[in-house]
Amino acid sequence: MPWDGVVNHRTTSSARPRVVLLTAALAVLVVVLRRPLTMSAPRCLSGHWHGCYDTENGVLLMTLLGVPLAALVAWALARYRRAPTITSVAEVGMLYGTVPFLWLALMPGPGAGTVPGRVSLIPLQDLVAMGPLGIAGNLLIFAALGFFAPVRFAALASVPRVLALGAACSALVETAQYVLRLDRVSSVDDVLVNAVGAALAALLSRPWWRDRRAVTVDQAERP
Repeated sequence: MPWDGVVNHRTTSSARPRVVLLTAALAVLVVVLRRPLTMSAPRCLSGHWHGCYDTENGVLLMTLLGVPLAALVAWALARYRRAPTITSVAEVGMLYGTVPFLWLALMPGPGAGTVPGRVSLIPLQDLVAMGPLGIAGNLLIFAALGFFAPVRFAALASVPRVLALGAACSALVETAQYVLRLDRVSSVDDVLVNAVGAALAALLSRPWWRDRRAVTVDQAERP
């Protein structure tokens, strides 16, 4: 169909600069974090749970090392189902990019099970205490969900909807931290920053879902 060709060409052209930007950002992230990541490498690569999967550095290291395997799974899934590759990439990306950060968010603190749950409901009060790394980490928790969800699901192809999705998912995580008594503070600022991270990621993936939504609407309006 001619329209499909136009859409694919336009999407590819508009998405290329963002692909370059994302690749550069990942490269910078790896360079910045290379020292703390390599500190966990001996424990992780020797198969030890303690010192690897119960530390932030270890979880991030294993997540980065597993990216080629995740890409292979997405490719195999697309081949098996004979579905568009972007669909499988979005599905695998949502899971693979979110689960490790959920693991970190739900990792018990030293007083887990004994310290009562703590709640902070005053907006913007905890941002200073988070610091740059804390804010960056909170922005990334649902970034993969925000990036890939509107690509996979047409109903979520909207930044406000992704913002609401990120806020809802974050609220569930904060509630779990409180109910399970994980020795963490359930903060409204975490919800706000998590939701903003998902929305910003959705803006980055907009070239992939904006034109697909336009095609869907056009096809629905045809007699």
